Amino acid sequence: MKSVDAHLAEILATVRPLAPLELELEQALGTTLAEDISSPVPLPPFDNSAMDGYAVRAEDVAGAPVTLPVIDDVAAGSLELRAVGPGHSVRIMTGAPLPAGADAVVPVEWTDGGTVSVRIDRAAELGNAVRRAGEDVQAGEVVLKAGTVIGPAQLGIIAGVGRRRVRARPRPRVVVISTGAELVEPGGTLAPGQIWDSNSYTLTAAVRQAGADGFRAGSVGDDPGILLDRLDTHLVRADAIITSGGVSMGAYEPVKEALAPLGTVRFEKVAMQPGMPQGFGVLGEDQVPIFALPGNPVSSFVSFMLFVRPALDKMRGLPGGMPRTLTARTAGPLRSPSGRRSYLRGVLADDGTVAPAHGQGSHQLAALAAANALIVVPEDVTEVEAGSSVEVIRL
Repeated sequence: MKSVDAHLAEILATVRPLAPLELELEQALGTTLAEDISSPVPLPPFDNSAMDGYAVRAEDVAGAPVTLPVIDDVAAGSLELRAVGPGHSVRIMTGAPLPAGADAVVPVEWTDGGTVSVRIDRAAELGNAVRRAGEDVQAGEVVLKAGTVIGPAQLGIIAGVGRRRVRARPRPRVVVISTGAELVEPGGTLAPGQIWDSNSYTLTAAVRQAGADGFRAGSVGDDPGILLDRLDTHLVRADAIITSGGVSMGAYEPVKEALAPLGTVRFEKVAMQPGMPQGFGVLGEDQVPIFALPGNPVSSFVSFMLFVRPALDKMRGLPGGMPRTLTARTAGPLRSPSGRRSYLRGVLADDGTVAPAHGQGSHQLAALAAANALIVVPEDVTEVEAGSSVEVIRL
């Protein structure tokens, strides 16, 4: 059997980062920057007030309590130039430009709130409640580097430096298809021998959680021709395709029957549990990667975490590799077959212990739903005693 590491290495050697596009800010969330972003101006671009209050000269309020005349008001967005002379004050709002001559802002809470004159009960130090020009970002300073994933805060600073568009690698478009004549859409009525399709929902959600755009294309039966037609329909919209089911050694394996003759998709046994049968290759002139995952729900999800998610990271322009692990102590004994790397479902606690879930079968979706970690047992280990150190992957 092929090792887990070798299978992932082959996948990562095949997939390529998506080409950058010029994107409007509304389309950029979750994409990966393909350029450095710098500010053309200092941020803030002018000295302004951090609070509602009164712009003053600090020396005029050093002997507080004092009463000063209020000679003007200045609001945020004001374009008029104002100044504060000795012994005077200007009422000012948060974000408003600091008047010339002022070097401190007295919060309104330290005053009687007067509009003609104001009693100031507490002295304000030089620079109090003043945001200085450039204290956040200097003109020309790089605020985001290429390779940064754009989240809400990153989108905010891009807009904050005046950019309307960015050059970024888009979110991969991933089509998910389940296979099997036994599958019924959730909400439908089950006939004898049928089950509701959960894989397409699980995998599409996993795609979206991984920072890509998932498109659930439903399920197809056991006819390889129908599957090929469905794949051909979706190739034009897909940067990658995921199928589940139809890759084992038995009869009625539509994915293997449809794709193996093409010569661009390989079906192999990978030394892992769950998820031993795996298929991977490319389709069409654009060499669209296809991940043919096993049909058991836990097997398909574990396979996604180990193989598809790292590939999506690389397509997004991020480092691709095995999921990060952390060390924990197992709260119970573990068993694993010789020669296969096991990924057991477990519950990781705050105290650093991980308890194996009850129900480790590859079909036991409820146990997976209750788990928050995968416990990794190496190929050459068959038994792990309670209290031993193990590597775990957070889910």
